[in-house]
Amino acid sequence: MKSRLTLIAGMGLLAASIFVIVPCESAVAATLVPSGNRNAEQPNIPGASAKRTRELKTTYEAKYRKIYNLLAVDNRLRAKIKSTAAAYGIDPLHIAGAIVGEHTYNVDAYDRLQTYYVKAMSYVNRGVSFDYKGESIGSFVKRPEFSACAGFKDSYSLWDCREDVWNAKFRGRTVDGVSYPDNRFSAVFFQPFYAGQTFGLGQINPLTALQMSDMVNRISGLPKLDADDGNAVYKTIMDPDLTLPYVAATLRHAIDAYRQYADFDISKNPGITATLYNVGDPDERARALARENARRSGGEMLLPQENYYGWLVNSKLDELKELF
Repeated sequence: MKSRLTLIAGMGLLAASIFVIVPCESAVAATLVPSGNRNAEQPNIPGASAKRTRELKTTYEAKYRKIYNLLAVDNRLRAKIKSTAAAYGIDPLHIAGAIVGEHTYNVDAYDRLQTYYVKAMSYVNRGVSFDYKGESIGSFVKRPEFSACAGFKDSYSLWDCREDVWNAKFRGRTVDGVSYPDNRFSAVFFQPFYAGQTFGLGQINPLTALQMSDMVNRISGLPKLDADDGNAVYKTIMDPDLTLPYVAATLRHAIDAYRQYADFDISKNPGITATLYNVGDPDERARALARENARRSGGEMLLPQENYYGWLVNSKLDELKELF
């Protein structure tokens, strides 16, 4: 059935803010999101990404080639991506897409995998702690405002709840004489060296790693992370051997969230999972999309669609498939 392409801007958390509209159909199985890009042209790239690229005196294509070449020449890395993907029940192209997108738009890739190991140890040796104005994150989340989160036992729900409390009770407010910035929870407490920090091959931020800790422990057997042990968190997300399971878990969670909350199967579209890896918060985005489609019941259904980052991944899939 041919779909009608409609671009809808400014729709907040609805997946990537732009969607394809298709006729609604009743089905028992989740609706499969087709492979490939829905947009004929790449959606706009944020100005911050363009600024970083200009400052590095390079181009997006050159950055893509650099990370592609790292994947192409490192047989061990490709094998690890494939084995990790298998453990989490996802196509390795999802992991490759996330890595490619991050290193094309957000950071520059190192020429050799060994450099990532060296960087991991350099951060650990500097000493890492997560705090704000002298109050550690461990102490902060013991405040009574977070009491409702105590009932959550899995790491994702626990830290998701704590992030919600931050947004509702602390963000941009003064509490007990302490002024808290109007900024993301991860930016305030989990970026001890400089703003905008994400790390390692998968460019995972520490809060995401803490959220995924239980899944990674269950599937990969890695130790659970503790926010009070910043060194262990940083080593995990900087070390290529340790960070890949966290990349896979983040992607697996996004796939599961869209199936559970929005009734969409996004497992065959690495551009969509890359988009969600880029923008984050897949649960609320899936719920928002579900609410919109419920409102349209009997009418036309919105499908999630790739952003600029996911668009690149889908446009390069033929090349990436050759590697895996």
